Amino acid sequence: MSESSGGWQPSARERERQDVRRRLGRRALLVSTVATVVFFGVLGVVVVTSPGWATVKEYFFNVSDARAVFPDVWHAFWTYNVKMFLIAEVFILALALAIALVRQTRTPLLLPLRIVAVVYTDLFRGIPTILLVFMLGFGMPALGLQGVPTSLFFWGLVALVLSYGAYVAEVMRAGIESIHPSQIASADALGLSRLQTMRHVVVPQGIRRVVPPLLNDFVSLQKDTALVGVIGVFDAMFAAQDYSNYHFNFTAYTVVAGFFIVLTVPLARFTDHLQHRAMERERQGAR
Repeated sequence: MSESSGGWQPSARERERQDVRRRLGRRALLVSTVATVVFFGVLGVVVVTSPGWATVKEYFFNVSDARAVFPDVWHAFWTYNVKMFLIAEVFILALALAIALVRQTRTPLLLPLRIVAVVYTDLFRGIPTILLVFMLGFGMPALGLQGVPTSLFFWGLVALVLSYGAYVAEVMRAGIESIHPSQIASADALGLSRLQTMRHVVVPQGIRRVVPPLLNDFVSLQKDTALVGVIGVFDAMFAAQDYSNYHFNFTAYTVVAGFFIVLTVPLARFTDHLQHRAMERERQGAR
């Protein structure tokens, strides 16, 4: 390094290193850009020159059909899929946290609850979500019980909450169990009770660690709201199916896929950002 009247200036060797790094960066950017353009260009040519492309374009990418079905699909998507996702997310978090905390208790009096929590997670992780939607959506209203709701939207929502609650509960339990025992020992030394330790020390740290996996589960939840269409809830998928049955064209399904992509991709990228930030924090802490 050298210093002149104009202030600090990099040395000749440092300037040479900077120039090399810039050249390598520009070269890497050029190579990646060319490779990307060539790959997707070749892929596009293969698709549009395939023998059946004209048929696929007519039945799945018809612009006039997309315009015609767009309002109905948007209304159903916003009214049912998005609403169901937002409501289910709240209940799933509450149910999953309760199950995870119950499984962490060691009080003999709560043994029955621990057994129920274990059976719940094993049972509802084992049943495919679509079967659960069928069983509750058609089975519960058929019972004719007094005071039991018969709304298909309600039972589709319950099926999603029960199914995803089991998965999210295990994610939260893993986060809670990842807290080092020294944290609990420190809380005991400060005179905190078991409940206070869980509330103020263990649970906040555990939940913070599993935020990226939780967001991944909620990305899947948003897509699985389309399953309620199989029991007759007029969601986006059901609206697309209704249009396709009358017009013999499947472009409506492409429109539905576009709505889900627009909603889930930003959430997926946000999840990747949180995972990357968590990894950077761990690397800095390890230094």
